Amino acid sequence: MTIHVIHDNPDWYAPFAAALDAEGVPHGQWLLGEGLVDLDEIPPDGVFWSRLSASAHTRGRPLAKELARAVLSWLEAHSRRVVNGRRALELEVSKAQQLTALRAAGFDVPRTFAVAGQTELVNTAKQLDPPFISKHNQGGKGLGVQRFDSHEEFAAYVSAGPHAAPVDGITLLQEYVLAAAPFITRVEVVGGEFLYAITADTARGGFTLCPAEACAADAAEPDLFALREDFDHPVVGRYLDFARRHGIEIAGFEFIETADGRLVTYDVNTTTNYNPRIEEVAPRSGVRETARYLAGLLTAEERKAGR
Repeated sequence: MTIHVIHDNPDWYAPFAAALDAEGVPHGQWLLGEGLVDLDEIPPDGVFWSRLSASAHTRGRPLAKELARAVLSWLEAHSRRVVNGRRALELEVSKAQQLTALRAAGFDVPRTFAVAGQTELVNTAKQLDPPFISKHNQGGKGLGVQRFDSHEEFAAYVSAGPHAAPVDGITLLQEYVLAAAPFITRVEVVGGEFLYAITADTARGGFTLCPAEACAADAAEPDLFALREDFDHPVVGRYLDFARRHGIEIAGFEFIETADGRLVTYDVNTTTNYNPRIEEVAPRSGVRETARYLAGLLTAEERKAGR
């Protein structure tokens, strides 16, 4: 049996491949873009790890999301073991779905409007006090995130066009959450366990806070990330519970501690990547723990099959 890694970005595969090799686990890539799935075929045996990213369309793979939906539905219909399956995918590719699910679970989330198309953008923005931000519903890497300090500034931006339209046609208009200190916190979880928390420097990094080595190579501001030492907060248990209820096994949860005392959760990243500098000093390696978790699942599948 094999670990099948379903994803859209080979640049992010190498660290996980090395960790799986170190565990002695067979693995292979299923790179999504244009392609097919024969729905009359029986899927291969093994464990399937879905890492389809919300930003696949920015790397020349605009059909990856829809193909992933078909592939995961096919696998789950045949009772294959899928890590971060169809429900996790839907949360990954829709920030509106993330925020709705988080709010339903009792988390404080930013005040947000989901606007389809362009017609209602300017009028909808008037319901938010400046400053506020706009972002793409299907985003990733800070895609489409911009701050506006007045309604007039936003109206001028919309009327100036053309702009890079959200790939799903949905723009989010959202309150600007003022942090008590210029950083966000990201909580990493694997297999129902908390690994560690990191901070990302928003004063230098702005809204582009991808921790992966592939992102850091192109970043204008290196070393934006730091381990948040001895992080112990009740929100961690709540994130773990949320992940269990929504079929999320590997993820990073991001939140802001605000100037007025709120803890605002604004993102769930189910294609979490790990910063190599953080991994060197963290109490547990995210890459290694992911490989070990997948190895354990593969062993369990082999036992079920009597191998």
